[in-house]
Amino acid sequence: MNCFEPRTPDAIPIEFKNGARVKANDVAPQGVYRPNYNMLTPNMRSPEYVQMSTAAALTLGIMSGKMYRCECTRCLNLLLTYPEGCRANCAYCGLARHREAERDYADRNFIRVDWPAVPLDMTIDIVAKDAEQTPFHRMCISMITHPRSDEDTVTVLKKWTDRIDPKTLPVSILSNPTTMTRADVKRLHQLGADIFTVALDAATPEIFDRTRGKGVQSPHSWQKYWQILMDAREIFGPQKFGAHIIVGMGETEHDVLSLVQKLVDLGGHSHLFCFFPEKGSLMDHLPATPRDQWRRVQLARYLIDYCGVRFENMQFDESGRVVDYGISESELQAVVGEGVAFRTSGCPGKFRDDVSACDRPYGDSPPSNIASYPFQPNKTDLRKIRRQLKV
Repeated sequence: MNCFEPRTPDAIPIEFKNGARVKANDVAPQGVYRPNYNMLTPNMRSPEYVQMSTAAALTLGIMSGKMYRCECTRCLNLLLTYPEGCRANCAYCGLARHREAERDYADRNFIRVDWPAVPLDMTIDIVAKDAEQTPFHRMCISMITHPRSDEDTVTVLKKWTDRIDPKTLPVSILSNPTTMTRADVKRLHQLGADIFTVALDAATPEIFDRTRGKGVQSPHSWQKYWQILMDAREIFGPQKFGAHIIVGMGETEHDVLSLVQKLVDLGGHSHLFCFFPEKGSLMDHLPATPRDQWRRVQLARYLIDYCGVRFENMQFDESGRVVDYGISESELQAVVGEGVAFRTSGCPGKFRDDVSACDRPYGDSPPSNIASYPFQPNKTDLRKIRRQLKV
Protein backbone atom coordinates (compact mmCIF):
# COMPACT_ATOMS: atom_id res chain seq x y z
CA MET A 1 0.00 0.00 0.00
CA ASN A 2 1.12 3.55 -0.63
CA CYS A 3 2.00 5.65 2.36
CA PHE A 4 -0.81 8.14 2.93
CA GLU A 5 0.98 11.31 3.96
CA PRO A 6 -1.06 14.14 5.50
CA ARG A 7 -0.21 17.72 4.67
CA THR A 8 1.88 19.56 7.26
CA PRO A 9 -0.37 21.77 9.41
CA ASP A 10 0.15 25.52 9.02
CA ALA A 11 0.99 27.74 11.98
CA ILE A 12 -2.09 29.36 13.54
CA PRO A 13 -1.93 33.14 14.11
CA ILE A 14 -2.31 33.87 17.82
CA GLU A 15 -5.47 35.93 17.26
CA PHE A 16 -7.27 32.78 16.06
CA LYS A 17 -6.03 30.31 18.67
CA ASN A 18 -8.26 28.64 21.27
CA GLY A 19 -11.50 30.06 19.91
CA ALA A 20 -10.32 33.64 20.47
CA ARG A 21 -12.58 35.04 17.74
CA VAL A 22 -15.75 33.48 19.21
CA LYS A 23 -14.86 34.47 22.76
CA ALA A 24 -14.03 38.06 21.77
CA ASN A 25 -17.32 38.50 19.90
CA ASP A 26 -19.14 36.73 22.76
CA VAL A 27 -22.43 36.40 20.89
CA ALA A 28 -25.09 34.89 23.16
CA PRO A 29 -26.61 31.70 21.75
CA GLN A 30 -30.33 31.70 20.97
CA GLY A 31 -31.76 28.18 20.83
CA VAL A 32 -30.64 25.90 18.01
CA TYR A 33 -27.60 27.06 16.04
CA ARG A 34 -27.19 25.78 12.50
CA PRO A 35 -23.68 26.23 11.10
CA ASN A 36 -23.76 29.45 9.12
CA TYR A 37 -20.64 30.96 7.61
CA ASN A 38 -22.30 34.35 7.07
CA MET A 39 -22.94 35.19 10.70
CA LEU A 40 -20.95 35.34 13.93
CA THR A 41 -20.71 32.00 15.71
CA PRO A 42 -22.29 32.12 19.20
CA ASN A 43 -20.26 31.41 22.32
CA MET A 44 -21.60 27.93 23.12
CA ARG A 45 -20.23 25.45 25.63
CA SER A 46 -21.00 21.99 26.90
CA PRO A 47 -22.70 20.83 29.01
CA GLU A 48 -25.33 23.52 28.25
CA TYR A 49 -24.92 22.95 24.51
CA VAL A 50 -24.12 19.85 22.47
CA GLN A 51 -23.76 19.33 18.76
CA MET A 52 -25.48 16.59 16.79
CA SER A 53 -25.27 15.26 13.26
CA THR A 54 -27.59 16.59 10.59
CA ALA A 55 -29.23 13.14 10.48
CA ALA A 56 -29.90 13.25 14.24
CA ALA A 57 -31.27 16.80 14.01
CA LEU A 58 -33.66 15.72 11.24
CA THR A 59 -34.77 12.68 13.25
CA LEU A 60 -35.23 14.78 16.40
CA GLY A 61 -37.39 17.20 14.43
CA ILE A 62 -35.36 20.37 15.01
CA MET A 63 -34.40 20.59 11.32
CA SER A 64 -36.54 19.98 8.28
CA GLY A 65 -35.48 17.88 5.33
CA LYS A 66 -35.14 14.32 4.12
CA MET A 67 -32.32 11.82 3.77
CA TYR A 68 -31.82 9.68 0.70
CA ARG A 69 -33.52 6.30 1.29
CA CYS A 70 -33.49 6.87 5.10
CA GLU A 71 -36.45 7.95 7.18
CA CYS A 72 -34.30 8.50 10.27
CA THR A 73 -31.09 7.63 12.07
CA ARG A 74 -31.21 5.23 15.02
CA CYS A 75 -28.45 6.83 17.10
CA LEU A 76 -28.54 10.26 18.71
CA ASN A 77 -24.90 11.39 18.73
CA LEU A 78 -24.22 14.21 21.19
CA LEU A 79 -20.86 15.84 20.48
CA LEU A 80 -19.33 18.02 23.18
CA THR A 81 -18.64 21.57 22.01
CA TYR A 82 -16.52 24.52 23.11
CA PRO A 83 -15.24 27.70 21.42
CA GLU A 84 -11.71 26.33 21.86
CA GLY A 85 -12.75 23.19 20.01
CA CYS A 86 -10.92 19.89 19.99
CA ARG A 87 -7.27 20.40 20.91
CA ALA A 88 -6.15 17.38 18.92
CA ASN A 89 -5.08 17.61 15.30
CA CYS A 90 -6.05 14.31 13.65
CA ALA A 91 -5.16 14.50 9.97
CA TYR A 92 -8.39 13.03 8.58
CA CYS A 93 -10.80 14.94 10.84
CA GLY A 94 -12.80 18.03 9.99
CA LEU A 95 -12.82 19.10 13.66
CA ALA A 96 -9.03 19.25 13.93
CA ARG A 97 -7.18 22.10 15.63
CA HIS A 98 -5.37 23.21 12.47
CA ARG A 99 -8.65 24.70 11.18
CA GLU A 100 -8.82 27.40 13.87
CA ALA A 101 -7.96 30.25 11.50
CA GLU A 102 -10.23 28.98 8.74
CA ARG A 103 -13.44 28.13 10.59
CA ASP A 104 -14.90 28.37 14.08
CA TYR A 105 -15.34 25.02 15.82
CA ALA A 106 -19.16 24.90 15.75
CA ASP A 107 -19.10 25.56 12.00
CA ARG A 108 -16.72 22.75 11.05
CA ASN A 109 -17.91 19.74 9.05
CA PHE A 110 -17.43 16.31 10.60
CA ILE A 111 -17.91 12.97 8.78
CA ARG A 112 -19.10 14.90 5.74
CA VAL A 113 -21.94 16.90 7.35
CA ASP A 114 -22.66 19.95 9.47
CA TRP A 115 -23.40 19.47 13.16
CA PRO A 116 -26.05 21.87 14.54
CA ALA A 117 -25.60 23.00 18.16
CA VAL A 118 -28.61 22.41 20.39
CA PRO A 119 -29.32 23.13 24.07
CA LEU A 120 -28.92 19.86 25.99
CA ASP A 121 -32.10 20.46 27.98
CA MET A 122 -34.10 20.91 24.77
CA THR A 123 -32.71 17.65 23.40
CA ILE A 124 -33.57 15.74 26.57
CA ASP A 125 -37.07 17.28 26.73
CA ILE A 126 -37.89 16.10 23.20
CA VAL A 127 -36.73 12.51 23.76
CA ALA A 128 -38.14 12.26 27.31
CA LYS A 129 -41.68 13.12 26.12
CA ASP A 130 -42.00 9.57 24.82
CA ALA A 131 -38.75 7.67 25.25
CA GLU A 132 -40.49 4.32 24.64
CA GLN A 133 -41.54 5.41 21.14
CA THR A 134 -38.50 7.42 20.10
CA PRO A 135 -37.03 6.39 16.73
CA PHE A 136 -33.60 6.36 18.38
CA HIS A 137 -32.25 3.02 19.60
CA ARG A 138 -29.22 4.48 21.36
CA MET A 139 -27.63 7.73 22.52
CA CYS A 140 -23.88 8.30 22.24
CA ILE A 141 -21.83 10.98 23.99
CA SER A 142 -18.87 11.87 21.79
CA MET A 143 -15.97 13.31 23.75
CA ILE A 144 -13.27 15.56 22.33
CA THR A 145 -9.79 16.56 23.47
CA HIS A 146 -10.56 19.46 25.80
CA PRO A 147 -9.80 20.13 29.50
CA ARG A 148 -13.53 20.08 30.35
CA SER A 149 -14.42 16.98 28.34
CA ASP A 150 -14.27 14.41 31.15
CA GLU A 151 -16.34 16.34 33.70
CA ASP A 152 -18.84 17.55 31.12
CA THR A 153 -19.37 14.02 29.81
CA VAL A 154 -20.34 13.02 33.34
CA THR A 155 -22.75 15.97 33.58
CA VAL A 156 -24.38 15.17 30.24
CA LEU A 157 -24.74 11.50 31.22
CA LYS A 158 -26.24 12.37 34.61
CA LYS A 159 -28.72 14.85 33.14
CA TRP A 160 -29.75 12.31 30.52
CA THR A 161 -30.23 9.34 32.86
CA ASP A 162 -32.12 11.51 35.38
CA ARG A 163 -34.86 11.86 32.78
CA ILE A 164 -34.45 8.86 30.46
CA ASP A 165 -33.98 5.29 31.69
CA PRO A 166 -30.83 3.83 30.09
CA LYS A 167 -32.66 0.48 29.90
CA THR A 168 -35.11 2.17 27.52
CA LEU A 169 -32.46 4.00 25.52
CA PRO A 170 -28.94 2.64 26.11
CA VAL A 171 -26.01 5.05 26.22
CA SER A 172 -22.64 4.63 24.52
CA ILE A 173 -19.49 6.61 25.19
CA LEU A 174 -17.15 7.52 22.33
CA SER A 175 -14.19 8.26 24.55
CA ASN A 176 -11.17 10.53 24.50
CA PRO A 177 -8.47 8.32 26.07
CA THR A 178 -5.85 11.09 26.00
CA THR A 179 -7.49 12.95 28.90
CA MET A 180 -8.95 9.92 30.70
CA THR A 181 -7.96 7.69 33.60
CA ARG A 182 -9.25 4.26 34.64
CA ALA A 183 -11.31 6.03 37.32
CA ASP A 184 -13.05 8.07 34.60
CA VAL A 185 -13.98 4.87 32.74
CA LYS A 186 -15.34 3.31 35.94
CA ARG A 187 -17.36 6.41 36.80
CA LEU A 188 -19.13 6.41 33.43
CA HIS A 189 -19.99 2.74 33.83
CA GLN A 190 -21.36 3.33 37.33
CA LEU A 191 -23.53 6.17 36.00
CA GLY A 192 -25.26 3.88 33.52
CA ALA A 193 -23.24 3.93 30.30
CA ASP A 194 -23.82 0.68 28.41
CA ILE A 195 -20.97 0.51 25.86
CA PHE A 196 -17.55 2.17 25.81
CA THR A 197 -15.70 2.71 22.55
CA VAL A 198 -12.22 3.94 21.66
CA ALA A 199 -11.55 5.47 18.26
CA LEU A 200 -8.23 3.84 17.44
CA ASP A 201 -9.01 4.81 13.83
CA ALA A 202 -5.56 3.73 12.65
CA ALA A 203 -4.92 0.00 12.17
CA THR A 204 -1.23 0.17 13.12
CA PRO A 205 0.83 2.20 15.59
CA GLU A 206 2.84 3.74 12.74
CA ILE A 207 -0.27 5.05 10.97
CA PHE A 208 -1.67 6.21 14.31
CA ASP A 209 1.42 8.30 15.03
CA ARG A 210 1.52 9.70 11.50
CA THR A 211 -2.13 10.74 11.38
CA ARG A 212 -3.06 11.60 14.97
CA GLY A 213 0.14 11.70 17.01
CA LYS A 214 3.49 13.44 16.76
CA GLY A 215 3.37 13.40 12.97
CA VAL A 216 0.68 16.10 12.97
CA GLN A 217 1.53 17.86 16.26
CA SER A 218 -1.30 16.05 18.05
CA PRO A 219 -1.31 14.72 21.64
CA HIS A 220 -2.63 11.20 21.14
CA SER A 221 -0.62 8.02 21.65
CA TRP A 222 -1.28 4.41 20.62
CA GLN A 223 -0.20 3.18 24.05
CA LYS A 224 -2.63 5.41 25.97
CA TYR A 225 -5.52 4.47 23.70
CA TRP A 226 -4.87 0.78 24.29
CA GLN A 227 -4.52 1.35 28.03
CA ILE A 228 -7.99 2.90 28.23
CA LEU A 229 -9.42 0.26 25.89
CA MET A 230 -8.14 -2.48 28.20
CA ASP A 231 -9.58 -0.64 31.22
CA ALA A 232 -12.93 -0.60 29.44
CA ARG A 233 -12.64 -4.31 28.73
CA GLU A 234 -12.30 -5.03 32.45
CA ILE A 235 -14.91 -2.52 33.64
CA PHE A 236 -17.64 -2.78 30.99
CA GLY A 237 -17.15 -6.48 30.24
CA PRO A 238 -17.52 -8.71 27.16
CA GLN A 239 -19.42 -7.33 24.16
CA LYS A 240 -19.63 -3.93 25.86
CA PHE A 241 -16.51 -2.31 24.47
CA GLY A 242 -15.16 -1.73 21.01
CA ALA A 243 -12.83 0.21 18.75
CA HIS A 244 -13.27 2.31 15.62
CA ILE A 245 -11.01 1.53 12.66
CA ILE A 246 -10.75 3.60 9.47
CA VAL A 247 -10.01 1.46 6.42
CA GLY A 248 -7.85 2.88 3.65
CA MET A 249 -5.18 5.05 5.29
CA GLY A 250 -2.20 3.09 4.01
CA GLU A 251 -2.60 -0.17 5.93
CA THR A 252 -3.14 -3.56 4.32
CA GLU A 253 -6.30 -5.65 4.59
CA HIS A 254 -4.19 -8.11 6.56
CA ASP A 255 -3.35 -5.33 9.07
CA VAL A 256 -6.98 -4.39 9.62
CA LEU A 257 -8.30 -7.91 9.94
CA SER A 258 -5.54 -8.93 12.33
CA LEU A 259 -6.69 -6.07 14.57
CA VAL A 260 -10.35 -7.09 14.16
CA GLN A 261 -9.48 -10.61 15.32
CA LYS A 262 -7.51 -9.26 18.28
CA LEU A 263 -10.52 -7.22 19.40
CA VAL A 264 -12.83 -10.22 19.10
CA ASP A 265 -10.41 -12.38 21.08
CA LEU A 266 -10.44 -9.72 23.81
CA GLY A 267 -14.24 -9.90 23.90
CA GLY A 268 -14.98 -6.69 22.01
CA HIS A 269 -16.11 -5.52 18.60
CA SER A 270 -14.72 -3.44 15.76
CA HIS A 271 -16.61 -0.57 14.13
CA LEU A 272 -15.39 0.16 10.61
CA PHE A 273 -15.27 3.45 8.72
CA CYS A 274 -14.33 3.85 5.06
CA PHE A 275 -11.72 6.57 4.60
CA PHE A 276 -13.18 9.62 2.89
CA PRO A 277 -11.15 12.80 2.22
CA GLU A 278 -12.93 15.15 4.63
CA LYS A 279 -13.09 18.70 3.28
CA GLY A 280 -10.70 20.97 5.19
CA SER A 281 -8.73 18.09 6.73
CA LEU A 282 -5.01 17.48 6.28
CA MET A 283 -5.89 14.45 4.14
CA ASP A 284 -8.49 16.00 1.86
CA HIS A 285 -6.13 15.63 -1.12
CA LEU A 286 -6.04 11.84 -0.86
CA PRO A 287 -8.33 9.31 -2.58
CA ALA A 288 -11.22 7.57 -0.86
CA THR A 289 -10.81 3.86 -0.17
CA PRO A 290 -11.32 1.76 -3.33
CA ARG A 291 -14.64 -0.06 -3.09
CA ASP A 292 -13.22 -3.52 -3.77
CA GLN A 293 -10.82 -3.14 -0.83
CA TRP A 294 -13.57 -1.78 1.41
CA ARG A 295 -16.05 -4.55 0.57
CA ARG A 296 -13.50 -7.30 1.22
CA VAL A 297 -12.68 -5.85 4.63
CA GLN A 298 -16.37 -5.34 5.49
CA LEU A 299 -17.17 -8.94 4.60
CA ALA A 300 -14.17 -10.45 6.38
CA ARG A 301 -14.77 -8.31 9.48
CA TYR A 302 -18.40 -9.47 9.63
CA LEU A 303 -17.34 -13.11 9.36
CA ILE A 304 -14.86 -12.66 12.23
CA ASP A 305 -17.15 -10.60 14.45
CA TYR A 306 -20.40 -12.49 13.99
CA CYS A 307 -19.84 -15.83 12.23
CA GLY A 308 -17.00 -17.35 14.21
CA VAL A 309 -14.59 -17.36 11.27
CA ARG A 310 -10.95 -17.00 12.28
CA PHE A 311 -8.54 -14.52 10.68
CA GLU A 312 -5.92 -17.28 10.71
CA ASN A 313 -8.08 -19.37 8.36
CA MET A 314 -8.27 -16.61 5.76
CA GLN A 315 -5.71 -16.29 3.00
CA PHE A 316 -4.04 -13.15 1.68
CA ASP A 317 -1.95 -12.36 -1.39
CA GLU A 318 1.50 -10.76 -1.38
CA SER A 319 -0.10 -7.30 -1.04
CA GLY A 320 -2.09 -8.33 2.02
CA ARG A 321 -5.42 -8.54 0.17
CA VAL A 322 -8.02 -11.16 1.12
CA VAL A 323 -8.17 -13.94 -1.46
CA ASP A 324 -9.91 -16.62 0.63
CA TYR A 325 -12.34 -16.01 3.49
CA GLY A 326 -11.85 -19.37 5.16
CA ILE A 327 -15.37 -20.74 4.52
CA SER A 328 -17.06 -22.59 1.68
CA GLU A 329 -18.33 -20.74 -1.38
CA SER A 330 -21.95 -21.55 -0.52
CA GLU A 331 -21.54 -20.19 3.02
CA LEU A 332 -19.87 -17.06 1.69
CA GLN A 333 -22.62 -16.47 -0.85
CA ALA A 334 -25.26 -16.80 1.87
CA VAL A 335 -23.60 -14.09 3.98
CA VAL A 336 -23.16 -11.79 0.98
CA GLY A 337 -26.76 -12.36 -0.04
CA GLU A 338 -28.10 -11.38 3.38
CA GLY A 339 -26.42 -7.97 3.02
CA VAL A 340 -25.96 -7.16 6.71
CA ALA A 341 -22.17 -7.33 6.39
CA PHE A 342 -22.25 -4.18 4.25
CA ARG A 343 -24.34 -2.07 6.58
CA THR A 344 -22.79 0.57 8.85
CA SER A 345 -21.04 -1.08 11.78
CA GLY A 346 -21.22 0.28 15.32
CA CYS A 347 -22.95 -0.15 18.66
CA PRO A 348 -26.04 -2.39 18.33
CA GLY A 349 -29.62 -1.20 18.22
CA LYS A 350 -32.89 -2.96 19.01
CA PHE A 351 -33.31 -4.97 15.82
CA ARG A 352 -30.45 -7.48 16.16
CA ASP A 353 -26.93 -7.58 17.57
CA ASP A 354 -25.24 -7.31 14.18
CA VAL A 355 -27.27 -4.29 13.04
CA SER A 356 -25.84 -1.02 14.30
CA ALA A 357 -27.96 1.68 15.90
CA CYS A 358 -25.23 4.09 14.84
CA ASP A 359 -26.01 4.00 11.14
CA ARG A 360 -24.26 7.34 10.32
CA PRO A 361 -26.09 8.01 7.03
CA TYR A 362 -23.51 8.90 4.37
CA GLY A 363 -20.85 9.70 6.95
CA ASP A 364 -18.12 7.97 4.93
CA SER A 365 -19.37 8.33 1.35
CA PRO A 366 -21.79 10.26 -0.87
CA PRO A 367 -25.19 8.64 -1.58
CA SER A 368 -24.07 8.17 -5.18
CA ASN A 369 -21.43 5.62 -4.16
CA ILE A 370 -22.45 4.21 -0.78
CA ALA A 371 -19.71 2.70 1.36
CA SER A 372 -21.60 1.87 4.58
CA TYR A 373 -25.28 1.19 3.93
CA PRO A 374 -27.44 2.93 6.57
CA PHE A 375 -30.33 0.68 5.57
CA GLN A 376 -30.79 -2.91 4.45
CA PRO A 377 -29.32 -3.27 0.93
CA ASN A 378 -31.91 -4.32 -1.65
CA LYS A 379 -31.38 -6.60 -4.66
CA THR A 380 -30.03 -3.76 -6.81
CA ASP A 381 -27.61 -2.77 -4.05
CA LEU A 382 -26.46 -6.37 -3.66
CA ARG A 383 -25.76 -6.70 -7.38
CA LYS A 384 -23.52 -3.62 -7.10
CA ILE A 385 -21.84 -5.02 -3.98
CA ARG A 386 -21.13 -8.31 -5.75
CA ARG A 387 -19.55 -6.44 -8.65
CA GLN A 388 -17.39 -4.48 -6.22
CA LEU A 389 -16.39 -7.71 -4.48
CA LYS A 390 -15.87 -9.36 -7.87
CA VAL A 391 -17.96 -12.37 -6.77
